[in-house]
Amino acid sequence: MKRAAPLLLIASLAGTLGACSLQPKYVRPLPAVPAGWRIADPALLASETDLASLSYRAIFREPRLQALIGRSLDHSQNLKAALANVTAARALYRVQRAALLPAINGSAAASVSESGNGNAGVNGGATSGGQRENYSVNLGASAFELDLFGRLRSLSDAQLNAYLATEQAARATRLTLAADIADAYFTLAADRSLLAIAKQTAASAQRSVALTSARLKGGIAPRTDLRQAETIEATARSDVANLTTIVEQDRNALELLIGGPVTDADLPGAIESVDDQVGPVPVGISSSILLRRPDVVEAEYQLRAANARIGAARAAFFPRISLTSVGGLASSALSGLFTGGAFAYNAGASASVPIFAGGANSGNLAAARAQAEAATATYQRAIQLAFRDVSDALARRATIADQIAAQTALEAAARDTAFLTGERYRGGVASFLESLDAQRALYASERSLINARLLRASNMVALYRALGGDDFSGARPASQP
Repeated sequence: MKRAAPLLLIASLAGTLGACSLQPKYVRPLPAVPAGWRIADPALLASETDLASLSYRAIFREPRLQALIGRSLDHSQNLKAALANVTAARALYRVQRAALLPAINGSAAASVSESGNGNAGVNGGATSGGQRENYSVNLGASAFELDLFGRLRSLSDAQLNAYLATEQAARATRLTLAADIADAYFTLAADRSLLAIAKQTAASAQRSVALTSARLKGGIAPRTDLRQAETIEATARSDVANLTTIVEQDRNALELLIGGPVTDADLPGAIESVDDQVGPVPVGISSSILLRRPDVVEAEYQLRAANARIGAARAAFFPRISLTSVGGLASSALSGLFTGGAFAYNAGASASVPIFAGGANSGNLAAARAQAEAATATYQRAIQLAFRDVSDALARRATIADQIAAQTALEAAARDTAFLTGERYRGGVASFLESLDAQRALYASERSLINARLLRASNMVALYRALGGDDFSGARPASQP
């Protein structure tokens, strides 16, 4: 036991002397944003309570959309890359943390040497020949740095926060993926609705062309009426061709996001069947909710890492003490290697003191402080951008219901006008130009209503994204690491 005392002493010093730290105490900056949002509708300011984490299943209630998002979380290549970055960051943290502990190495050696008989010695005498054997087994720690001023601890904290920031980046990837799939799903639904309207308009225009052609042959209608009817038909057929391409491109985009093929059964039929399948999100909330957005949390972890690196840069001005200890067994005979008399040990310490480094340590400290200032600005900027995203989404939500109501009324009026004008034209009361204008107005109002429905669905996706969405992997960092 006495022979092991130096090794135990080294381990004890390593555990007790590494408590000092020159790392500044971390204080989260106050968000440079107002405490609440300006919302056009005063009724939406009824409550100012924090919002719990949102689940995409609670917001996007359409079963097919939920299934597609769930598949993407397992197969998305972007997400796989983000998770691989998390694994790499975790491994680097483990590497940095290992510097806080002594590295114990073991070694074993054996050598055999033989000299001949009758060789001349230094003074002209003869040396005795023979075979010599040496065996040794050693265990020890080499150049283990005592973290007296917290340099290694600060570097470990910096790597830990870099790893946690990478985790939040992966969480942001999941959030973005879910929101992008919802946007692509609703866009596909809207384009399918537009395609259906274009086909209906083309079919109606074909009937108008046939009717006008018959009236022209009967001498009732001029040739200009036929040409105008053909113009409507050609426009609608062009829209059908274009929208057919767009729908296929929407499907390709959705498959890319999901990371695999989708079937027709996975796709929405029309925007009218899915835009009301988006759950409501409470909007009377405090802006402190933004502190759990993954990009904001990532920026805060980066700020913590920069703060820790200041401590490491400060510690570079102070001495570094390293310990070396080797203990083992040595014998000239293998049979006697593990006897009590074969044990030997050696322990030592060395210290290095920075005297002149050409300003390198001062430069490193200034750089660390500047990086912390930049990280603080990045953190505040992330909160401000998040605040603007939510404000924009809320501003749109406050008026979207009125917009849809107005577009619905406009579409109904245009439809009735087109019907009445068509009847008047067939009865010879109205001109074909009036009927043509009414058809154009109906086509435009139908497209506008579909776009308004898409806008309502996309607004909910934007609000889901802006508020932070799903809490996929952990919450915001605590006040202490």
